[in-house]
Order: sequence, then C-alpha cells, then structure tokens
Amino acid sequence: MRIAVLSRNPHLYSTRRLMEAIRAAGHEAMVVDHSQCDLIIEQEGPSIIYKGEKLIDIDAIIPRIGASVTFYGTAVVRQFELMGAFPAVESQAIVRSRDKLRSLQILSKAGLGMPKTAFTNFSKGGEKTLIERVGGAPLIIKLLEGTQGLGVVLAETKKAGQSVIEAFHGLKARIIVQEFIKEAKGADIRAFVVNGKVVGAMKRQGAEGEFRSNLHRGGKATVIRLSKAERAAALGAAKALGLDIAGVDMLQSERGPLILEVNSSPGLEGIEKATGVNIAGEIVKFIEEAVEKRSRKRRIKHEQNNPDRH
Repeated sequence: MRIAVLSRNPHLYSTRRLMEAIRAAGHEAMVVDHSQCDLIIEQEGPSIIYKGEKLIDIDAIIPRIGASVTFYGTAVVRQFELMGAFPAVESQAIVRSRDKLRSLQILSKAGLGMPKTAFTNFSKGGEKTLIERVGGAPLIIKLLEGTQGLGVVLAETKKAGQSVIEAFHGLKARIIVQEFIKEAKGADIRAFVVNGKVVGAMKRQGAEGEFRSNLHRGGKATVIRLSKAERAAALGAAKALGLDIAGVDMLQSERGPLILEVNSSPGLEGIEKATGVNIAGEIVKFIEEAVEKRSRKRRIKHEQNNPDRH
C-alpha cells in the first residue's frame, strides 16, 4: 500500500513515528504537506497537484491537520476521499470535533458525562447569569478557538469571571463557560482510541499551581488503567463524533468521568512515552484492516453485479 501522512512538518515526533510504522509494516510511506496541495475540481474528476505533480495511487491517508488550517486541511482530506483514498480520520469528523461547541452538543445528545457548560450570544449584562448557569465560581472560561490549553482561564470569583467574560465579549471572541471540577485537582486523563478500542491511556498532572494539565504547559504524564466507566466514556465519545482515531480528554469526578474534549489529531509522543505502547503501529494495523475490508466489499459487489463473469 501507498500511505500518505498529511503533515506540515516531517520532523514532528508524531509524523516520524507514523512514517516508521508504515515502513515497518512493509508499505510505502510519504509525507504530504496539505497546505501546499492544489485541489483541481473538473468534469474529469477531482485531483491533487503537489509540488508540481499530480498525486496518484494513494491507498490511504493519515490526516495530521493543525487547528490553524482546519478549513483548508479538511478540504484536502475530502479531495483524497473523493479520489478513493481511505482516510484514517474522515474530513467531516475532523470538522465536527474541531468545533468545540458543536462537539459538546453532540456529546450531550449522546448522554455522555461532561462538565456543565453554557454558551450565549454577546449580551450586555448577561455575564452574571452565565456564571450562575454553571453553578457559580470558581469556573472555567474557554475560547472556542483555543488549543493546547491556550485561551483557557480559571476565574476563582464571580467578579473575576464577570471581568474575563466582559473582556472576551468586548473583543467579540466566542467563549463557553464550564463548571470547575475541584476534585480533579489539576489532572485529567487522555485515552487514545483506535478503531473502537482504547489502545493506551495516561494521566496528565498539571504543574504546581497550574489547573491545566496539558503537556505543552509543563504537565507530567503517567500510565493509567482506565475504569470500566472511563473506557466506556472514551469509546462513546469517539463513536458519537465519528472518529476512528481520537484522543479523548476526561476529568475524574465524584459523578464519574467527565469529557472535556475529543481531539481528532492527537499527538503520539506523550502517550507512547508514558505507556510504552506502539500507538503508531496500531494506527497502521487499523488502516490495513479497513482497506482490506473495503476491497473485499468491492469485490463482492462487483461479483454480484457481474454474475456471468464468475
């Protein structure tokens, strides 16, 4: 098989590990910078020009689309899908998961645990009501476009919360407010889901005095054995958003696991180093199985449509 990793940086840990795993499984691997792809849309069908040449015979793609290029990146993934390449993560699932508000709405509809969340239009004087909707202070205020812990504020008092919300609204920035889960103690769980299975899980503890546990913000990761409820929550979240590969972030609370976010391009470095699991290899295995299954379905369909030829 010829498998392309869609990544803007071939030197990133995740990209390198995926390339190694693809080659270790005996396949041809290539890195394609999705931001440098030209999409050709014409009567003859969709095609992609990359570095002056038409990309052909790509059997599968592994999208590693950064949040800053979601729109163009998902357009490239969609083009590959239309050209017949198998996507490890579908374009629509990436779009769905990147919209924090939409993804929380979907998770809520699926009946999955999450911190109580409120969202409102820019309304003067509505800050106090918004804070009350999630149980008062302390509370978390999040930019809808924030990533890796950026744009996330802990307001310890109602007054501080009102000031932060007013400031964000003054900048016309879209935010959500969430209840603060005190018993989580600055830690969260990242469960890595591949093809309907949790292949690895780690607990991330925020640095001292830091309520965010992101590894990019100095958090530390250790391997963890998930409870039955935590495993079910991770699998349910990935399924609800249509993600075959996902990093599901959860808080441990008195009322069970609460989902914070579901990442469609989860990094491999923290989880592989914490667990010792070959996550990249699990992703390649999933692609092999999925491409074989799809080929088998096509053969059966062809035989059914052409019974006289067999």
